[in-house]
Amino acid sequence: MHTTPSPGAPFPDSVARTDPARPAFVMAETGHMVTYGELVDSSRAVAALLWSRGLRHGDCVAILMENTADYLPVAWAAQRCGLRYVGLPVRLEPAEAAYILRDSQARALVTSPAHVDRAAAALLEAPGVELRFSTGPAAQGFEELAEAASAALPVVPEEREGVDLLYSSGTTGRPKGVAANLPLAPLGTPPGVATLLHERWGLDEKATYLSPAPLYHAAPLRFCMTVHRYGGTVVIMERFGAEAALELIERHRVTHTQMVPTMLTRMLKLPAEARARRDLSSLRVLVHAAAPCPPEAKRALIAWLGPIVHEYYSSTENYLFTAIDSQEWLAHPGSVGRPLLGRPHILDEVGGELPVGEIGTVWSEGGLPFEYLNDPAKTAESRNDRGWTTVGDLGHLDADGYLYLADRRVDLVLSGGVNIYPQEAENVLVAHADVADAAVFGIPHDELGEVVHAVVQLRPDLAPSPEMAEQLIDWCRRHLSAYKCPRGLDFADELPRSPTGKLFKRELREQYR
Repeated sequence: MHTTPSPGAPFPDSVARTDPARPAFVMAETGHMVTYGELVDSSRAVAALLWSRGLRHGDCVAILMENTADYLPVAWAAQRCGLRYVGLPVRLEPAEAAYILRDSQARALVTSPAHVDRAAAALLEAPGVELRFSTGPAAQGFEELAEAASAALPVVPEEREGVDLLYSSGTTGRPKGVAANLPLAPLGTPPGVATLLHERWGLDEKATYLSPAPLYHAAPLRFCMTVHRYGGTVVIMERFGAEAALELIERHRVTHTQMVPTMLTRMLKLPAEARARRDLSSLRVLVHAAAPCPPEAKRALIAWLGPIVHEYYSSTENYLFTAIDSQEWLAHPGSVGRPLLGRPHILDEVGGELPVGEIGTVWSEGGLPFEYLNDPAKTAESRNDRGWTTVGDLGHLDADGYLYLADRRVDLVLSGGVNIYPQEAENVLVAHADVADAAVFGIPHDELGEVVHAVVQLRPDLAPSPEMAEQLIDWCRRHLSAYKCPRGLDFADELPRSPTGKLFKRELREQYR
């Protein structure tokens, strides 16, 4: 039977009961609005359909959709009946999607008309997915979701809290499924991360949250569902555009948003008049994460928007969660903050704790438990004998306990026995007025093992040239020690990044090997 959250409990059902016409989310391009009453009704209908077809607590549903009005109702359907749900990036090739479907042991797949062909091709290699639905007309073996829900047996699921099953972005290899605990808490019990986001940044019933990134990634999905737990409104961008984001903040009086640094730098590099003509006074909190933000860009952002800029560091694994506000960052430039979840330790290669200021691997004591799905060896690698966990990032702590990230261990360049952290050169290059994006990484060298190389994406109005490459290398040398700077520099029309801004350096390194 449907369970009613206790009075005052944060949950979409509570809002739907007391204020069903309140907007739950709005699609940015079309203006299509879905109320809390509609969100709860549609998620209940899909949950009942899945339950009637035999899915039970702990089973997995896969979602292969772009940002559409159907995404969050399907996610909430899985969340409300104790299922795991995995979002498939729409950029995946069918074989890559099939791998995740098999690895997650998904029993159902919901897709959109835009991705039916890709989904059908993936299912040829993942025949274990029994239930196949499209949010559009029936096609290629996919039932029409709405029609199937209307015709479903009148069963009522045993409602319990589910959990997302999210895959890492695969920047260092094949994506890894991060399996969080599934406690099957009573419906309406917010997960710890939701409570943290609510308390830290005020995601409440008065919040209007702009979501500019794909919903199949961890942070966008978790932020949007947290807003719904506390009665706010989400504005979902179908795709990010720098000017479009500013226009939406003005039009919808957006109070909160979360972006990745590539989005922020694109907004900062808009013409001054384009930024000045928008009224952004409603914006109270801008959060950024997912990738390092160049310090000069961060300073410019705070100078433009004021002390509303917040940063956090975490991962899909939620092994550690640190946060920092504008004032703290100006006092500790480059830091990603102090811990709100877990306690960071910096260890050397043999597990010894390093002193303040020394770079090592970041480990966390007391973070949320997780395991890598179907990969006990990888899970074991993420633990030490004290029960601490790591995702392989490098960093250091200062005397006040603030964490600073250096790079990922896999991105470390070892040149002539010297450790070089490519993020330093990337930050310098991106600060150049002519650079839209930059990647720095190691390439093989006969004598030194590796040397530093860069690939740069210029502003759209500029043409690459050998002279420009030399200028950018010289720019780097004026701001960094020569050994940290690229010896060579190439240009690309676009760098390989995920929609959440993570740079796929593996793809670049492979080109040079």
